[in-house]
Amino acid sequence: MTFANDTREALESGVLLSNSELEPDTLTTMDELVEYFDGFTYTGSRPTARDLEEVRAIRSTLRSLFTASRDGAVPLVNEILADQGALPQLVRHGDVDWHVHATDDDRPLAERILVESAMAMIDVIRADEMSRFGRCEMDDCDGIVLDLSRNRSRKYCSTTCTNRAAVSAYRARQADE
Repeated sequence: MTFANDTREALESGVLLSNSELEPDTLTTMDELVEYFDGFTYTGSRPTARDLEEVRAIRSTLRSLFTASRDGAVPLVNEILADQGALPQLVRHGDVDWHVHATDDDRPLAERILVESAMAMIDVIRADEMSRFGRCEMDDCDGIVLDLSRNRSRKYCSTTCTNRAAVSAYRARQADE
């Protein structure tokens, strides 16, 4: 299943954000929030100090959404959309062609992230693609893996865990020799 670009980006940004609360917490400063905001080209106003605390507060909600079963994700999506007063609309801005926004650009960043993640999950649920989410295979990591690869081969939540696994495998091979 190939998802639309806005769906992919919302899923990737939501998973990265939910994983940011793992140790070490990678979303503790305004600089980190601005880097996240810029990295995913969110529209609307720049993040503020208030946004930092609000965005940090939604990470567990996103984690629950991405780790739920298909049937379990549906009420979470519906609750997020209802709580935020989402109203889907087609929009086009910058170099991005028509896509769906369900909240205004002037709403708080945490609300925009929640709504975009919930809207993306609608596509995942409807396509019965919840298997795209998994748990990182590193023994000491609880990160969420979003596998959008064609062959569904992604095992690790981040480059950090991928590199740690490679180093571990290399050391194991060296020990065997």
